Amino acid sequence: MWLGAGVLGGVGLGLGYISPVSTLIKWFPDHRGMATGFAIAGFGGGAMIGAPLANMLINYYKTPASVGVWETFVTMGAIYFVFMMIGAFGYRLPPAGWRPDGWSPPDTSKAMITQHNVHLKDAHKTKQFWLIWAVLCLNVSAGIGVIGMASPMLQEIFGGTLIGHPELGFTQLTPDQRAIIAGIAAGFAGLISLFNIGGRVFWSSLSDYIGRKNTYYTFFLLGIAMYALAPWAAHSGNKGLFVAFFCVILSMYGGGFATVPAYLADIFGTQFVGAIHGRLLTAWSTAGIVGPVVVNYIREFEISAGVPRDHVYDVTMYVLAGMLVVGFFCNYLVKPLAAHWFMKPEEVAALQAASAKSDAAIQHGSFGIGKGGVDAKAILFWAVVGIPLAWGVWQTLQSAIKIF
Repeated sequence: MWLGAGVLGGVGLGLGYISPVSTLIKWFPDHRGMATGFAIAGFGGGAMIGAPLANMLINYYKTPASVGVWETFVTMGAIYFVFMMIGAFGYRLPPAGWRPDGWSPPDTSKAMITQHNVHLKDAHKTKQFWLIWAVLCLNVSAGIGVIGMASPMLQEIFGGTLIGHPELGFTQLTPDQRAIIAGIAAGFAGLISLFNIGGRVFWSSLSDYIGRKNTYYTFFLLGIAMYALAPWAAHSGNKGLFVAFFCVILSMYGGGFATVPAYLADIFGTQFVGAIHGRLLTAWSTAGIVGPVVVNYIREFEISAGVPRDHVYDVTMYVLAGMLVVGFFCNYLVKPLAAHWFMKPEEVAALQAASAKSDAAIQHGSFGIGKGGVDAKAILFWAVVGIPLAWGVWQTLQSAIKIF
């Protein structure tokens, strides 16, 4: 388990995450945000499909002699192999200098979108890299902390209100009542996951029109306001508003993930954007430690201090809002790179020529570069992805409706 699902699975997860994102950026120079949004929404959507599917398979395979886990692993491995091979054999990089028909690069003399490229070995030497690293880390720390505490937070804040007994606090509930509200809270966790995925497409697509920097400004300003107002929504008993706040917050958490590859491409160019993105995702790893640790530490401290369960998250919300304030100023400091960081045109041309030669050796068969648009092949590929994802969304909505 440690070697297979842990080490090999973890390495595969990273490879499968970075590669499609950097490839799509090159195919959609006119809609970088939208392209990365769909790719990263797929990353989140996979969990929405895989979790209920794994549960169904375990229940199908379990017997008095087996819990059904190894059979589930084998079945899901076979399913994933088929889907991933279909994707892998259709994988193509566009030719160097490729552009969509009728599209020309906009005038970027006053915008934060470069037409040049920074070498991988130089990217991390710039202050822009570390400012964007901090922007992502702080945005993710605030969001990932909420994901981890979503279920207990809803249960402890609203208690008996979730089952029509507003006079009962969380500690006054019977074991059976707690089991019921745990199921309702699981629906809340599923709902914010759905907004997490939807936000990846919505916010990153919006960034194509308002700019990456302005998109992050929106994340931080809205996030600060909603975290600061969340305790008020909780104590006023407005369950709908409280849930709405966190649905929007988690949409911006997902949107931050999806927008950052396009942000990097705008600042550093597209030649090494995949590898630069890979290095930047150490911010995600760091946030995965910082966010939950901060949230859980404050929660445990408040409980040990005798704070009522429906108030133990108040300080947490203000701390997360403070993280976003810092992120706002880091985003403000991101400026276009100085000219000396960019590679010379002949260096880029040499790299692209070597890449084209390598690609020509492996790209063959019927999956060539198409003209775009909707045809039978496009519909088929959308169906292969869309039907399982629609099933996963339906499973999540069935669980989420219990909140109301």
